[in-house]
Amino acid sequence: MNILETEISQIKLKNPLMLAAGILGTTASSMKMVVNNGAGAIVTKSFTQEASSGYKNPTVVKIEGGVINSVGLSNPGVEAEYEELLKLENTRKDAPLIASIYGNSEDVFIKTAQKVEDIVDAFELNVSCPHAKNGCGANIGENSKLTYDIVSSVKENVNKPVIVKLTPNVTDITEIACSAQDAGADALTLINSVGPGLRIDIKTGRPILNNKFGGLAGPMIKPIALRCVYQVYENTSIPIIGVGGIRNYKDALEFIYAGASALQIGTSIMYNGPEIFNQINQDLIDFLKNEGYNNIKELIGKAHKF
Repeated sequence: MNILETEISQIKLKNPLMLAAGILGTTASSMKMVVNNGAGAIVTKSFTQEASSGYKNPTVVKIEGGVINSVGLSNPGVEAEYEELLKLENTRKDAPLIASIYGNSEDVFIKTAQKVEDIVDAFELNVSCPHAKNGCGANIGENSKLTYDIVSSVKENVNKPVIVKLTPNVTDITEIACSAQDAGADALTLINSVGPGLRIDIKTGRPILNNKFGGLAGPMIKPIALRCVYQVYENTSIPIIGVGGIRNYKDALEFIYAGASALQIGTSIMYNGPEIFNQINQDLIDFLKNEGYNNIKELIGKAHKF
């Protein structure tokens, strides 16, 4: 057995590292590049039925320990994205393809999913974006009933695994996680961006982002993401995908110890390039062999044994 092999529901991964939604996940060429650099699975940039331009630039600003972004879920629409995903048929043999979708109603989620169902391996429902427009994103994921309704509706209308990406910006993330599980979710992704946050230009006095506020991502949110993974692992029974500030194999191990079966990398690609996947994979292999483990799955949830 491959020492890094793991799985999420029925999805088998050659290693636990996945491309997170929002980074390099729009074109087939960029997604192939990430797989060629060691990603075990790819999650597309979130898309919906109709094309959206998102917010005007500037949409991303660096902060100490990460970035604030307010892209506004810009995407080419499901028709255009379908053509890109078609080009990944051979790539899916090496790395499962997960479509990140969003919408402002059950009907939009269902129609978007059904359009691409035959050419993807799973769905990740984005009910957690803190800078989405028109009643999407965190407007859904902050409400346990809305989350339940969206997840159950998609599950009833597709035959592929459904992963739900949750927001940390709630009083009790376990309540939302349990609602998603009760609705039939096959797995959970924890977490989406924290915030929203704000940065102001000291010369002009204006907010730097065009939308003023944006979601915080990167290393600074890792402790929050770890806490969410830890809590949800103790209160649910479905697989967890950890995401939030993973820069190296030590970060990856912390998430796995907290209860994650797989991991997503996004913002760190902006700093280290797509080569980060191969680097972390090799470091994980070295660690596992040096510590006498046969498979990375032996480490899942280790922090809960004390």
